[in-house]
Amino acid sequence: MSEQSFTNSVVLSSNLKFNRFVASKIFSLLTQIWVPRLAQAVLAAFADVKLYSLVRHLENAETAKCVYFCQLCSWFTWYSCTRTLTNAMETLLTIFALSYYPIKGSKMGSSCKYLALIALAIVIRPTAVIPWIPLVFSHFLQEQRKAHLILHNCIPVGLVTVGTSLVIDRVFFGEWVLVQLNFLKFNVLQNLGTFYGSHPWHWYFTQGLPVILGTHLPFFIHGCVLAPKRYRIFLMAVIWTVLVYSTLSHKEFRFIYPVLPFCMFFCGYSLKHLKAWKKSAASFLLLSNLLPALYTGLIHQRGSLDVMSHIQQLCNNSYQSQAFVFIMMPCHSTPFYSHVHCPLKMRFLQCPPDLTGNESYIDEADVFYSNPLGWLNKEFYNDTLLPTHLIFFSVLEQEISSFLALRGYEKTATVFHTHVPQGRVGSHIYVYRKKTEMNRT
Repeated sequence: MSEQSFTNSVVLSSNLKFNRFVASKIFSLLTQIWVPRLAQAVLAAFADVKLYSLVRHLENAETAKCVYFCQLCSWFTWYSCTRTLTNAMETLLTIFALSYYPIKGSKMGSSCKYLALIALAIVIRPTAVIPWIPLVFSHFLQEQRKAHLILHNCIPVGLVTVGTSLVIDRVFFGEWVLVQLNFLKFNVLQNLGTFYGSHPWHWYFTQGLPVILGTHLPFFIHGCVLAPKRYRIFLMAVIWTVLVYSTLSHKEFRFIYPVLPFCMFFCGYSLKHLKAWKKSAASFLLLSNLLPALYTGLIHQRGSLDVMSHIQQLCNNSYQSQAFVFIMMPCHSTPFYSHVHCPLKMRFLQCPPDLTGNESYIDEADVFYSNPLGWLNKEFYNDTLLPTHLIFFSVLEQEISSFLALRGYEKTATVFHTHVPQGRVGSHIYVYRKKTEMNRT
């Protein structure tokens, strides 16, 4: 079932055309990995400026500076804004759309522009509609020309964006598919997201929102109390979004990232009204967010990316055609061909959800981790089937040590991953290479 649109991929990969004309092979590799991140960073910076401009227009320069400062201080914004995830793009488009939203007292409002940006966000990730439901509904109630809003804005924007999405996905999937409908079926109607983990209903209120807000939380609460009545719609969008996501069993911090800019508005409003305590509060916010921002952005779980450089080295080796890399880690732990731009044979443990309703279904990753040694001996019963390189977390090494020794593997690299290993995720990632294959290179 196709439940993710290629639209965001098209936006972020447009730089690859440039590489073909101006980049060497090495430079092309660097740009194919870094340019999407840099493009995301530029968009994030532009979104921050738009947020500042919006608040300055609605309030004044002092309040805008406080909101901007809170936005820049947020550790979770540092951690998420430059990542090429659909949630990050959803959040940036939400800020862009908010800058054109016709809130009471704003002269920058443009129904067509903000609806078009919302539609684009929904095409990229259908959940983008959630925070905008109360906002659009409020706009509709206040709009005097309701028929004009629907016929001249909503319908044309909807038709253009859905049509564009259909064409793009038709090209890449090879068939006509409405991925937004599949997304709804998969995550809501069938609730198959629980296959990847579930949390109690209150998780976003007791852990999710407090964690992503961090030390901004008391400022957010204070700002909600102080903010004028016309900004209650922003608070309603936050509460509504968290409530809707709370009904779904599978929960992640990044899912509620799009409400963070709304929260920063209230945080900045609070900071601005602290008066004598403003400098002390600002220093507290900066220092308390700096450490987690740097740690999560530069150190925590970095091994998943660092290990890809070891795999990429095989592309520059004459031995490439015989190489076979097997990533024995929880599925989707590392990037794949987005970081390895050569026809290198690779495999990772699969964990697709069951779409047939089979209650006894167990994915490949779970079968492997239930008995790693037995699975390896059964899967690679013949030496001709053995991978040339094995990549796995350190917690697995002792359990499969007999297989590694018997089949002639030796450790060639140790990559740091995290200071807080949990379950199947170890503190380091090990790269093992088959000795006999190494001698051929």
